[in-house]
Amino acid sequence: MAGKDPLSSGQIFIKLLLLSLVPTLLPHGVFGSRVKVEPEVSSYPGQTVNLRCAFTDTTGIQLTMVTWIYEPKEGERKNIAVFHPSFGPNYPESPLKDRVSFMENPANVVNPSIQISNVRMTDEGRYICEFACYPSGHEQGATQLVMLTKPQNSASALTVEANSKATVVARCESLNGRPAATIRWVTTANGNATTLSKPGQDNTVTITSEYRVVPTAADNGKDISCIVSHRTQTVPESFQMKLKVQYAPQVTIVGYDNNWYVGRTNVLLTCQAAGNPVPTTVLWKSMTGDMPDTVQVKDNQLKVLKVDEAVNTTFVCEVKNRVGIGRDQITALVREPTVNPSNAGVVAGAVIGSLLALLLVAALVAVLVTRSRRQQQGYRAKGGSDLKSRIFGGGKTANKNGTGNNNGGNNNGPMYMYDDGSANQGEKNNHGPLNLGGRSEVVAGTPTAQDILLSTELDDAERRKFDQLEEEERYDHFSGGAPILQLRPPNEQEEMIGVYLDDDMESQRDGSVISRTAVYV
Repeated sequence: MAGKDPLSSGQIFIKLLLLSLVPTLLPHGVFGSRVKVEPEVSSYPGQTVNLRCAFTDTTGIQLTMVTWIYEPKEGERKNIAVFHPSFGPNYPESPLKDRVSFMENPANVVNPSIQISNVRMTDEGRYICEFACYPSGHEQGATQLVMLTKPQNSASALTVEANSKATVVARCESLNGRPAATIRWVTTANGNATTLSKPGQDNTVTITSEYRVVPTAADNGKDISCIVSHRTQTVPESFQMKLKVQYAPQVTIVGYDNNWYVGRTNVLLTCQAAGNPVPTTVLWKSMTGDMPDTVQVKDNQLKVLKVDEAVNTTFVCEVKNRVGIGRDQITALVREPTVNPSNAGVVAGAVIGSLLALLLVAALVAVLVTRSRRQQQGYRAKGGSDLKSRIFGGGKTANKNGTGNNNGGNNNGPMYMYDDGSANQGEKNNHGPLNLGGRSEVVAGTPTAQDILLSTELDDAERRKFDQLEEEERYDHFSGGAPILQLRPPNEQEEMIGVYLDDDMESQRDGSVISRTAVYV
């Protein structure tokens, strides 16, 4: 061509060399989008598995050959099947020989899918479908064969004794699974888990997980669950367990109320014990030696028939199991007997009733004694039922007709007794007549105010008059210390002289006799 320098033979050679090297310099899979395979295929041992492969677009490309390559997880790659359009299929020596074949019959280079019969766990790995293309070189696709084996899962709680070190209390295992299982724990016990993995039979995996805690009595019986998850299971498998922690008996004595008093009966102490395993032996002891005679022991109960000073001791209960011995003790304090609150009301009522009865008797005696004394000192009227008593003020006299002359005077006049129904007023009575100033009067004596009060022959009017007289005769309401002088008219004084001589003296309540009209200094 005009205007262009012709290429030298050397330059032409270099260009042809570069074009020939391009397919080899391109990485595998640059054109992999045209090779269609399944990314992963799973199978169980003994089954037949199909590995599919196809070249989707052959425009401008010539497929010269297809090869299946097995690439194990560990070890070298090996060709397991080859197909050439001119020479047909071929199966080189490999672990899959006689178990691998092309699915199409006759086989073709465009769709070279294969199948593996009676697959084994060792067949798991990466399978590559590679095409030799002209002029693009090689194109390929890979499928991962996953062998599945359902594991045998199990879990158990271990029996341990309470101690201060971390101890395995539960174990969970997923045996001979493919792929490896996962294990997790659910529990309220404070601990942690450790998981180990080791190869199992026929390329399987065994997973073992252990749960460790520092076991205490409180951990015994707590719930713990092992949950195993695996690809072959539609849902996780759960194992529910309870922790088994053995410990010595924990003992408590109940029933003592701190109110043991002398004489109390049928008090009971109970020895409660919790342990794992279940306690088998219960023993009661007294710190002072032999058990008191009033004490009865049966199994885990101690009964005191009657409280006395002998049970003022410390009781010990010992309980034993295979792990050890547990004990508890209680010190009984015997008190003095107390009054039963239910009888307090009865006692108080009896005391109050007794006091009231005594007071009533004392009052009755006092009344009887006083009445007896008054009767001994009292006045008894004489002269029959028709004898009447009259009360007159000072200066009053009685005539035969029963009328009196009121001449004035004081209230300290004498008392006269007369019989207004007698025809013979001048006859002698027990005291005889008394003639004063030509007047004949019957003087019956001089009774005291107490005598008149005690007399049963006074009517209400006379008693009121007597009360007025008594009020006027009191001298204690005078506050002055000077003598009291009573003045009378001269004529009245002469008339009353004779009466005063005989009737002036008056008996008092204390047994003494004083004058009615005397002036006291």
